[in-house]
Amino acid sequence: MTAGTTVMNGTTAEHELAALQREHGRPLFALLLRLCDGDRQRAEDLVQETLVRAWQHPEALRADDFDSVRPWLLTVGRRLAIDARRARQARPAEVGDAILENARVCADHAERAAATLDVRKAVKTLTPEHREVLVLVYFQGASVAEAAQTLGIPPGTVKSRAYYALRALRRVLPGYAADLR
Repeated sequence: MTAGTTVMNGTTAEHELAALQREHGRPLFALLLRLCDGDRQRAEDLVQETLVRAWQHPEALRADDFDSVRPWLLTVGRRLAIDARRARQARPAEVGDAILENARVCADHAERAAATLDVRKAVKTLTPEHREVLVLVYFQGASVAEAAQTLGIPPGTVKSRAYYALRALRRVLPGYAADLR
């Protein structure tokens, strides 16, 4: 549709809008498909929005202003695509179902608190020597040499006490055996 359009009650007639879509729809869709990185659904939505703009502004489609309507449609479509891209970049990315299924599940705070109570109770069952080594090496992060120096015992004794302390904890905490390796 390159010639003048008939205006009825301030809007373009439906048959003329359909003709506009038939004549310029493919080039408009091709442009928008490239601008939408191959997303057909988004490109189709933008074509529809561009045609709605043409319906809302029939004065822009008058033949006496220019020879063809296509440049106006392509410009409007391009601007809509740019606006849509900016709007998507301004908000957080949407998360699909596939991503949620593969997402790592974090333990509940209540579960962590219950596990802490279980471990504290189990550590109290250890001998004082084993508990001292375990607290220094595992809970306070001391190295074997630092723990040996603090306790005044050889490093080999620190290693053996840590080994036997963990073995005792595995017996007392069977559900946590994988965490104690």
